[in-house]
Amino acid sequence: MKILGLPILDIAVIFVYFAVVVWIGIRAMKNIKNTEDYFLGGRKFGKAISTFAAFGQATSADSAVTTTTFVSTNGAAGIGMGLINGVAAMPILWMTTMWYRRMRYTSLAEYFEERFGSKKMAGFYALAQTVMFMLVAAVGFVAMSKTIVAIAEKPESALTQVELEERNLALELKTLQDRDFQLLDASERERLEFLSKENPKRSFSYLNQNYLTIGIACLILFCAVIGGLEGAFITEVIQGSFIIILTLMLIPFAMIRINNEYDKTGFMGTFEAFHENLPDAFFKILGSPNVPNFTWYYILAFGVLAALNIAVQANQLTSAGSAKDDETARMGFVTGIFIKRYCYVIWGFVAMMTMLLFSAEVSDADYVWGLATRQLLPSGLVGLMIACLMAALMSTVVALMLTSSALVTNSIYKPLFPRKTEGHYVFAGRIFCGIYFIGAIWVTLSMDDILTLFIFMTGFNSIIAATFWIGMTWRRATKAAAWTSISVTFIFTLALPLLIPLLSGARDNPDLLKYTNGYTVSNTYTAKQVDLDERNTAIEVWDKLDEQGKAEGSRPEPLTMGQSFIKEDYISPKPIFWQNGIEEGDNGELRGQGMLKVELVTLQMAGFDLTKNKHALNETIAFLARIGVPFGLLILISLFTPMEEKRRLDFFYGKIRTPAVSDHAKDAATMEELRKDPTRTDHLKLFPNSNWEFRKWTRADWRGQGIVLIGVAGLALLMYLLVTLGK
Repeated sequence: MKILGLPILDIAVIFVYFAVVVWIGIRAMKNIKNTEDYFLGGRKFGKAISTFAAFGQATSADSAVTTTTFVSTNGAAGIGMGLINGVAAMPILWMTTMWYRRMRYTSLAEYFEERFGSKKMAGFYALAQTVMFMLVAAVGFVAMSKTIVAIAEKPESALTQVELEERNLALELKTLQDRDFQLLDASERERLEFLSKENPKRSFSYLNQNYLTIGIACLILFCAVIGGLEGAFITEVIQGSFIIILTLMLIPFAMIRINNEYDKTGFMGTFEAFHENLPDAFFKILGSPNVPNFTWYYILAFGVLAALNIAVQANQLTSAGSAKDDETARMGFVTGIFIKRYCYVIWGFVAMMTMLLFSAEVSDADYVWGLATRQLLPSGLVGLMIACLMAALMSTVVALMLTSSALVTNSIYKPLFPRKTEGHYVFAGRIFCGIYFIGAIWVTLSMDDILTLFIFMTGFNSIIAATFWIGMTWRRATKAAAWTSISVTFIFTLALPLLIPLLSGARDNPDLLKYTNGYTVSNTYTAKQVDLDERNTAIEVWDKLDEQGKAEGSRPEPLTMGQSFIKEDYISPKPIFWQNGIEEGDNGELRGQGMLKVELVTLQMAGFDLTKNKHALNETIAFLARIGVPFGLLILISLFTPMEEKRRLDFFYGKIRTPAVSDHAKDAATMEELRKDPTRTDHLKLFPNSNWEFRKWTRADWRGQGIVLIGVAGLALLMYLLVTLGK
């Protein structure tokens, strides 16, 4: 018996799993006595909890699904896209995690208040991070809901007539995309471009994605409000372990099926099937000419942007700040993130297998993970996978929600309503949790594309990143310069992209409805069985057209196995200025969807013809603008504005150079001594007579960076093996 396409056993597993999660939240609620308990778990966590807390916050329901989406649409470059920002950030995180713990804050907003002497800046940061975390939650909600919707997919016999018609269009598009573009006649090329813009669905589900999202959000909100951070972190230990186990479990099921379908044997058989049946371009880690989104320069620019922005995420301090001391914070946090990075490569391997098995069955890559779960795992484990994805989303969203609530409570609510009881502020924090969820659900229902959400989310912290990095390392950075950098970046990153589309005529303005030019890419391949099948089909089509007197060009030449041949792939035009693309209405009118890319509009107004650029180049230019403009403005204006108060800066930087210890009383006494003599740690500065606040590295710093580099080298080796084995 099935309910909404799921066996009763899977439904039972989901129910039991969430009963345990609710019980954990109720148990954790008994330990909440003040805001530090609620928002930071009493700063008592050791390395094990800190490790899984970092892994859990970094690993939401979207992690495996996003990887699958990236790989399904961009090959191995999709793994590189997700991995490069993490690899670039690892040496940085080894140092910044220590900063977070030594700051001794409840939330990262306090940094802006203490470093720049501005409560308003702290309040702005609190609001900006709350919006950003709504985006993070939205990515998780979309990934989770699409996966469950795919698991509950309707069989063809249950489709309505309208759904059948759309599915047929999707199959037609897939057929045209798979053929050599130079072998298509004029009408087929026109049809390909039309269907590419329409992007019809190939699969349909028993479940309504929006209703599913709202229902799960209500369940998560209930668990979050009662348990606080302690309940979230304990849940993260459970869900993190299960996500790793279930990811590994998918591998043998997928390998067995690949070997059966492609007549292979053993471990290497799967890799041989990869290279025999997937195009060579699929295995280019830094992009290939016929991958429209993830070129090497796009991936590198995105990696730099993400590495700079990740340090400003307020949840970093929540995870590190809850550790008992700064060494625990560093080891736990970096270890947890490394586990996530290695899992990312494993998810990429699973994604490559699902690409080989299921790419012909779905038109939306966001659904591939759910389809793989349904077809590969036996009943019971399917339910456990759903429960784990939901729990992964829960633990991450709860941590981010509590971080947002702490930001708003401490940096906005407390200054407006001071001298209230701790119980009052905990209650206010719970109210802000509910407000956060409402915003997250609104974003989820407004933006349905995982890739678009992920990229926008990753670049969002450009608003504040320069202020954090320059403020942490350069004493000369001033409040006036910080506000200028923040304001300009905010206007171009968020305000104008949201407000301009509200103006009458903006979305249907012809100047903003431009596409990049479509183009073809010629690649030389070694003929595999899939190429032979495709060429034989093209020959049959040409012969039929020739009989009707409609054939164009010369008859395609047959291929033989191992023969070198040239194939043309068509890269369809991409909308330039609209985040969610361009849609055609019932009357044929075109309208831009989502937010406006103001950086690119500015370039067009300056006279640049962006239609001639590849889509990836336009996006890379936007990334670079988000790096260069805020950093440049902050440094330039700081040189011409008065420095901040010396004693406040002395205490702030002295605190960053003073280790945080697990004995709270001893740590508080050390801070009192530092307050009396804030220059007592100046001898630890690398450049003692300058405004640069770099600290001399200790043996532990060098040892940690060595470990980080070994871990990064291991990731590089694993990636190399993934794309070369069986070649």
